[in-house]
Amino acid sequence: MKGKNMEQGQAGGLVTPSPSKQNYKKTTFFSRVLIGLIILAISFGGGWLGARSYGGDDDQQSIVAQKAAVVDTAKLLSSIADDLKDSVVSVTVTSRERGRGSEFSGFGYGRYERRSAGTGIILTSDGLILTNRHVVPDGTTDVSVTLSDGTLLERVKVVARTSKNDSLDIAFLKVTDKEDKKLQAAKLGDSSKMNVGDGVVAIGNTLGQFQNTVTSGIISGYGRSLVARAGSGGAAENLDDMFQTDAAINQGNSGGPLVNMDGEVIGVNTAMASGAQTVGFAIPINNVKGMIDNVKRTGKIERPFLGVIYIILTDDIAEEYDLKAKRGAYIPKASEMGSSATILKDGPADSAGIREGDIILEIDGVKIGERSSPVSLLSRHKAGDTVKMTILRGSDKKTIRVKLGTVPES
Repeated sequence: MKGKNMEQGQAGGLVTPSPSKQNYKKTTFFSRVLIGLIILAISFGGGWLGARSYGGDDDQQSIVAQKAAVVDTAKLLSSIADDLKDSVVSVTVTSRERGRGSEFSGFGYGRYERRSAGTGIILTSDGLILTNRHVVPDGTTDVSVTLSDGTLLERVKVVARTSKNDSLDIAFLKVTDKEDKKLQAAKLGDSSKMNVGDGVVAIGNTLGQFQNTVTSGIISGYGRSLVARAGSGGAAENLDDMFQTDAAINQGNSGGPLVNMDGEVIGVNTAMASGAQTVGFAIPINNVKGMIDNVKRTGKIERPFLGVIYIILTDDIAEEYDLKAKRGAYIPKASEMGSSATILKDGPADSAGIREGDIILEIDGVKIGERSSPVSLLSRHKAGDTVKMTILRGSDKKTIRVKLGTVPES
């Protein structure tokens, strides 16, 4: 349904920036927003020029201060890019897929090889790398990474990736032969400290050709839910609890870092609005830290799983469903979603007694909201942990303990 945020499900309108598979249409909403921004820029620009031409000494001092601020910002961005460049790699992938190959590969449909590129973040000096699942999809046969100095490392394997129906689009690579190269791990920040308007830098392998391309912008929003598609024939992926940024995220940037002004990775660049490079999305790094620790220890991803479809409530959504709570995670009735069920039978939520129509208000005492979705809160746990949930059922608040499961493969 339009406007809904779900743990599992589909909507539409956004794409993952994979260079070999890009054919998407942008909605007119983005066009209107961009036009509005252009008009505002022209209006304020004219006012600034007028002040420069006709203002007094105070205005001249203000202009000097503004120019100094611009120079300082440019130096800061340059310093961040220089400090982080050795922790970012270009990822080149060969995969076998079903479909129609090139005109030289034969007639009809079958399996063909596809080459694509993305970006990765070095996590450890021994070669553990973080990227997106859609960068190294099922069917990947060969992976190589290129370091910032141009060194090509060809002995790379995919050690773990989230399952297809997981709302976190994440994969881990491991360089098995560093060829005596010293790898520099990126510093991870605290994504929960980011606010709308905070400055960020995006680094990536633009178009699969231009390594360590740097763009800058701000955090435009958080708690975004969307569906992205890697290519016109690619499967839709439901992504939840995403940062929105106006830092340009281009094709090939997938898996690259979104960085704060302290040079710390606070997100993983994952998707962009087709045709609108100033509308990009990144996975908050805090949502991935549990998986990173897990892969370091066991070489596997064990994601905690609740087993529900939910909708993050806003005033409008609460009114639409005639709900008494305006904040929380609403588990809609199957009839409202046009599906057979919104709670997985015999899954963790079902076994704990959670029902369709319940609203999850809190998890372990933390209120559910745009900045604290079930995905972000549960990412702090591992499969097998028990969490305490406060739910609203009708007019009654209840406390339910849920033992988390593992995300199923299909």
